[in-house]
Amino acid sequence: MGKSKQYWLLKTEPGEWSWEDQAGNGGISKWDGVKNKQAQKNLKAMSLQDLCFFYHSGAHGGRRVVGVVTVVRERYEMEGEGMVDVKEVAEMRRAVELKEMKEDERLKGFALFRQPRLSVVPVPKEVWEIICELGDGYHGDGKDRELGGKLVYFVLLCIIADSWMY
Repeated sequence: MGKSKQYWLLKTEPGEWSWEDQAGNGGISKWDGVKNKQAQKNLKAMSLQDLCFFYHSGAHGGRRVVGVVTVVRERYEMEGEGMVDVKEVAEMRRAVELKEMKEDERLKGFALFRQPRLSVVPVPKEVWEIICELGDGYHGDGKDRELGGKLVYFVLLCIIADSWMY
């Protein structure tokens, strides 16, 4: 039986590597520059197709989840430095601010709050789902069709109701 999908949060200073850089780079980049031993251990635990929140850290980026990437190459070393390759999946429909996450009781105890300097943070599935909910999901998560279908259904109901009135 294969390993189940894991979820992560990858922090970056937007002045060094922003969501726009990630998206404008053909969507694929190496995630390097990770020095902390715990963060390196987390990189090593990543598997192909794991999903990661792309998080802008620091004062300039607003400290928020802005997008989702997926692991396309597991940890490897280059010039003595461990890294993974990630590919853009989609931008969040609405960025989720750190303040908003901290205010949500369901996220109490999330490692992002306990270890604020950790640049590669494991995200339990339940936490992943809550953050996705706070950001109204991300483009390409299947909810676009769901929302579109509901809208079509609503419009049809309005047309039918309108035709009954006359």
